[in-house]
Amino acid sequence: MLENIREGSQGWIAKSILGLVILTFALAGIGTYTNSVDTSVADVNGEKISQDAFNKAYQAQRNRMAQQFGDMFETLSADENYMANFRNGILDNLINEKLIDQSTVNMSIRASDQSIKQTIRTMTEFQVDGVFDNNRYLAMINQAGFYQSSDFRDYLRVQMTRRQLTQALVASEFNLPYQEKWANALQNQKRNVRYATINAEQFKAGIELTDDAINQYYLANQARFENEEKVKLNYITLDVNEIAKTIEVSDDDVKAYYQENIASYRQDEQRRVAHILIEFGDDEVVAKVTAEALLARVNAGEDFATLAKESSDDTFSGENGGDLEWIERGAMGDAFDEGAFALTEINSVSDIVESDFGFHIIKLTDLKAEQVQVFADVEVELQAKVSQTKAQDKFYDLQQEMARLSFEAPDSLDEAAEAVNSKIMTTDWLNKFGNTAPFDSPKVIEAAFSDLVLQENLNSDIIEVSDTLAIVIRLEEYQPAEVKPLTEVTAQIRDTLISEKATELAQTTADSLLVSFKAGNDISEPLTAINAVFVEKADVARSGSDIAPSLSREAFKLPHPSEGKISATTVTLNNGDLALLEVQAVIASNVDKALDPRMAQQQTQQLAQSAYQSFVESLKVNAEITSKAIAAPVSQF
Repeated sequence: MLENIREGSQGWIAKSILGLVILTFALAGIGTYTNSVDTSVADVNGEKISQDAFNKAYQAQRNRMAQQFGDMFETLSADENYMANFRNGILDNLINEKLIDQSTVNMSIRASDQSIKQTIRTMTEFQVDGVFDNNRYLAMINQAGFYQSSDFRDYLRVQMTRRQLTQALVASEFNLPYQEKWANALQNQKRNVRYATINAEQFKAGIELTDDAINQYYLANQARFENEEKVKLNYITLDVNEIAKTIEVSDDDVKAYYQENIASYRQDEQRRVAHILIEFGDDEVVAKVTAEALLARVNAGEDFATLAKESSDDTFSGENGGDLEWIERGAMGDAFDEGAFALTEINSVSDIVESDFGFHIIKLTDLKAEQVQVFADVEVELQAKVSQTKAQDKFYDLQQEMARLSFEAPDSLDEAAEAVNSKIMTTDWLNKFGNTAPFDSPKVIEAAFSDLVLQENLNSDIIEVSDTLAIVIRLEEYQPAEVKPLTEVTAQIRDTLISEKATELAQTTADSLLVSFKAGNDISEPLTAINAVFVEKADVARSGSDIAPSLSREAFKLPHPSEGKISATTVTLNNGDLALLEVQAVIASNVDKALDPRMAQQQTQQLAQSAYQSFVESLKVNAEITSKAIAAPVSQF
């Protein structure tokens, strides 16, 4: 197919069309195609924040929220007001980042090439067995969307530079002792309260709604009643674990693998040794004489551990009688190894051994001979490894074949499915969030809602979900996002409006009672008339009390009660009910009580956060910032 395309492009007709296209660009100017419309979402001191940058930040934050809150976030995302605040928050963060970046340039703060290189080499994500692996590094940054290593270095430079500035700001904050005491006193303060709950449900009976009110609410809240766009997909998979079931492994294969990897099943000879070290010091001859004198004392029967503790210049091991624990060849250097491994009997002592560190007297304290796991003991494990290795090799071969055929025959999965012996399957309806594996993979969902699959109706590129699973998808059916008809949501709207109006009536009643209560009137009878009564709670703390959190929060916002002045307010509860809340007394905490170190740390963190926010706000004061109203991205990918 690719050859046909190349051949077709060589004809005179194709060349004529290409010439016309080039001429059009030459006359009109490429800029008229690409730069005629400003798609940026904000301008910060002359630097633009692109729509693409916003879309990426929006999608990343939405994915994080969906993973963290699950179905709760899906409910929140149906609220257009919430999502408008959500988008504005993301734009504000992008503006803050742009201001910080500009500030680092003005302050000449930057991350050096050497520090970036060192950071990359020490990141555990890029290491294999504790050592930096360049192939793993390239694979992981490609997977993250950085197709050139320079792109990742530029990204890391920005992040490290930002971190230098923010750390300089927050690390300088500290908490004074008197602040800790005041905060401790406030934190441990308690209050005696009483509250009466006004049930909003009782106000629903008399509420009447017109069809016009329902219709107006429907028109004003279209986003709440919108179905998400959905897809059904046909797909084929290639799974290493399924391939492994078809792999035949012979005894010769297993034995050959054993021999090729015998080092993995061998435990080298190990020795536990102790030593006495005499460093060269200023006079090597004197050091050797000292070592020889100590060796003579050891040979005369004096306790080796005692001499090591008294005389060894290796004070760390000397405290433990000279013990160096278990060693293998190559651990201590050639000269030391030669002396240590020449000893064959436990408790035998070497002659003087000279190394780069000084003169050693070495004692063998224990011995483990070389151990090799026999083939029979690891045969089952080896069969599984050989099978998995062969399956992985076959997986890579079939993956290339599946990619080739699904590309060359883009209108069907049949050829690719037959080539890799996979069955074409069909999904249920899929959303952009909340699907089961493997359709919870961002890679799969990105492909499912891409133009290639949705608009062009072609097979997707091969999607590497993991090292052991690859998938190709094509569209079976598409359901665009659309607003549900009014008839379908009328009951839902009716319930919502009745609840809102009932809460409003309860609020009006609570406000009226509050005015009367603060005027000093007895409101017991009016409360009884609406099935409410005061409930008293003593020693209410800021958190962990047995009253609703909204009540405890408001209780600590109210002023201290004083003679002739009632400290009270109304509180809207989470279920739509209202409460009339009064603080009757404030119980001070013991300011001399031992301070919780965690509280001091928390206060310092709060001060640091405040300092950072103040710095950003100061940058905004002198900045020229223009931003546009942000709508939800048309395509999330």
